[in-house]
Amino acid sequence: MNSGLVIVDKPAGWTSHDVVARMRRIAGTRRVGHAGTLDPMATGVLVVGVEKATRLLGHLALTEKGYDGTIRLGQATNTDDAEGEITATASAAGVTDAAVAAGIAALTGPIEQVPPQVSAIKVNGERAYKSARKGEEVALKARPVTVSRFEVTAVRRDGDLLDLDVSIACSSGTYIRALARDLGASLGTGGHLTALRRTRVGPYGLARARTLEQHAAALELLPIGDAVAAAFPRRQVDEDDARKVRHGGRLRAAGLGPGPVGVFGPDGALLSLVEERDGVARPLAVFV
Repeated sequence: MNSGLVIVDKPAGWTSHDVVARMRRIAGTRRVGHAGTLDPMATGVLVVGVEKATRLLGHLALTEKGYDGTIRLGQATNTDDAEGEITATASAAGVTDAAVAAGIAALTGPIEQVPPQVSAIKVNGERAYKSARKGEEVALKARPVTVSRFEVTAVRRDGDLLDLDVSIACSSGTYIRALARDLGASLGTGGHLTALRRTRVGPYGLARARTLEQHAAALELLPIGDAVAAAFPRRQVDEDDARKVRHGGRLRAAGLGPGPVGVFGPDGALLSLVEERDGVARPLAVFV
């Protein structure tokens, strides 16, 4: 089996683990993983790695992501999305466009975000969602995230409810559910997410994504070298440096960091992924 990335358009109702299990059957290998979990309710781009490309997934998961979603103001839920139970209601009929804009502005840029109670964050060795299922409320610490774009693309009013269609770009680790929760809290109405579609993971967008059925009919595999070149800066080395890289050696930094850099040999073949720090390029993963 060749190594590479598979860009999946995840269907609603499937967990990311469900997609990986299906892709193992399609690709005929157990060495399959994904870069960045999507909740079952969400659809859209899920980057799946096959064979050696699984070494890229942890680095791709740290890239910026894009989402389109719908936030409902006027209701809060215990999961911060539509899959949970409504826990509080407060009319959003009097919420103005200016108030929404101010609330969104406060949630844009570098912020501190508390993850949802129903999340995979570990507290004292246990996933937060497992504690939530037991009726226990755990103290989750706020984490720094960056929301580089948070735009309202449509507004719909229905009595006490206010639905906002939004387009968001954010750093790894950002919970869109938490943005909906915090926007509703700041406006005094409560809020939760009713729809979510991931439109991009790093350079990989919906235009490249295919459904599982399409991949089952004809697996579309992005070669690992092309995947690295699309996602990270590219560094071409001569044969002497290529020999060092093949044996896990270090190179002098080329000023392409601070993130991962793809190193390619004189023949254009991918050799490794390195990280530049303190004037040295250290290997993160070697592919030969």
